[in-house]
Amino acid sequence: MADGKDLQQIVERAVAQVFERQLPKLQAEVVRSVLAELPAMGGSAPSAEGGGSGNLVQAVATVHAGSTQKEILRALLDAGSQYGARVALFVVKGGAASGWQGRGFGDDEAIKDFGVDMSAGPVSHAYQNRTVTPANVAEMDQRFVDRFGGPENEQLLVLPLVLKDKVAALLYADGGAGGVLDAASLELLVMATSSWLEVVSLRKQTQRDSGEVAAVERAPVPAPVQTVSSFSDPFAAHTPKHTAPRAPDPEPAAEVVEVAHASSAGAAASAPAAAADPFAGISPEDAETHRKAQRFARLLVDEIKLYNQAKVAEGRRNKDLYDRLKEDIEKSRATYQKRYGSTAAASGDYFQKEVIRNLAEEDLGVMGASFRK
Repeated sequence: MADGKDLQQIVERAVAQVFERQLPKLQAEVVRSVLAELPAMGGSAPSAEGGGSGNLVQAVATVHAGSTQKEILRALLDAGSQYGARVALFVVKGGAASGWQGRGFGDDEAIKDFGVDMSAGPVSHAYQNRTVTPANVAEMDQRFVDRFGGPENEQLLVLPLVLKDKVAALLYADGGAGGVLDAASLELLVMATSSWLEVVSLRKQTQRDSGEVAAVERAPVPAPVQTVSSFSDPFAAHTPKHTAPRAPDPEPAAEVVEVAHASSAGAAASAPAAAADPFAGISPEDAETHRKAQRFARLLVDEIKLYNQAKVAEGRRNKDLYDRLKEDIEKSRATYQKRYGSTAAASGDYFQKEVIRNLAEEDLGVMGASFRK
């Protein structure tokens, strides 16, 4: 048994080291991939007012220089202010959008916790369709316009920030008093931010899994049940002013970045959800093996998805996802089986379930006829 634990620790450390070594290469690849999409966003180069393509590359690099989610989101706003005279980030929670930070509004503090109407207009369209939405100021939430005014040319833009296939935030942008509004550059920046947030999240998940394994092996008491999601929501700790008291803070929602996972895990541990624990009827040791297997399966499939985003999108559209990703899927399946195929978790078939949940989004049809059920 000791040999098995030692091997597990070695594998966890090796995975973490691989991610450390590959991050610079992955960062460069993400930059190249995002920049390659620029012609598809209208075919025009960034505007002169925004500083040209050199500034755009630098803006993307600034976003990718962030090592925490808070740094990345602030970099998005700072960089976005080069391509929109006024930009603001609105956090989406429970069907409501609440202001986080803004740039170019004169009093940027006023954006914090301002709730924008999600039921109609460009905000609703961007959220529901997950697409960049240009609009006239007349279509915007009138409360927002009354509070902050509108752009001189009456044109604005709402861009969805998509994380793990869900809209986590909305970026509002306009040209202010005769300023710049470069839709293509802003869309590229949002894409770059989304991609880099997923890279950072996957890296942290790898490190967290390594730490959890070490802690479990040091103490015989099983760890608390955690939520299924492997993605750390950068806005999980954001609390609008009207729902809870808020201490003065020049940089609100700072904890939005680092404590999201801890707060959600704590809530899960204190809630009566323990009664729904699918492993309640088995020994603590076997239950922990099942949980580790689930986490490992998520990590493997997240990696496939991260490194093959274009193939995933094409495969879903053409319903041949397995054929496009067969080599990656089967390599990862073999890795999973080697580790958990002879354990108590073998009956859970968690890798297969995660492929269907994460890659296929619960739609077996997109995997294609050659995918084994």
